[in-house]
Amino acid sequence: MRTATVTRNTLETQITVSLNLDGTGVAKLASGVPFLDHMLDQIARHGLIDLDIQAKGDLHIDAHHTVEDTGITLGQAFAQALGDKKGIRRYGHAYVPLDEALSRVVIDLSGRPGIEYHVDYTRARIGDFDVDLFLEFFRGFINHAGVTLHIDNLRGINAHHQAETVFKAFGRALRMAVEPDARMGDVMPSTKGCL
Repeated sequence: MRTATVTRNTLETQITVSLNLDGTGVAKLASGVPFLDHMLDQIARHGLIDLDIQAKGDLHIDAHHTVEDTGITLGQAFAQALGDKKGIRRYGHAYVPLDEALSRVVIDLSGRPGIEYHVDYTRARIGDFDVDLFLEFFRGFINHAGVTLHIDNLRGINAHHQAETVFKAFGRALRMAVEPDARMGDVMPSTKGCL
């Protein structure tokens, strides 16, 4: 089983992430940021990743540190659980619609952090949640997971739908990329011999 538990403690946040890449999509989430929990649940459910995230942060200031540090800790746990990457598909992609909204996510478990994020939300807040924080979440994730990530919201009117399609597509792209490839066997999916 490809599992990991990582704890990150700073003066701003205390976060523990446990995950199982070969799970069934069970999520236990308590970030203190309800809309973030809703999006993390999409990653678990659509990525078939068992995910337990417990976070305490300086929410009396705002949600920035909690959201960013959750992305960082999730990225660290993901990298640890994935291991040497031999025999995986490496690449993943997904298009996900929700009513009028449509998003595309493409991922490469390359070992090189990089992000192209193109989401023009139709409003700045979803409830109390500042949509700018999603980019901070994904930056934290890619920098510590060592992945290249392209996120494009192709259309959408409802900001909640835009966000949900992004996170569902992210979960599905992750699921595809980490999946064992029977034809690869125990081979590294790179001409370099390492990722």
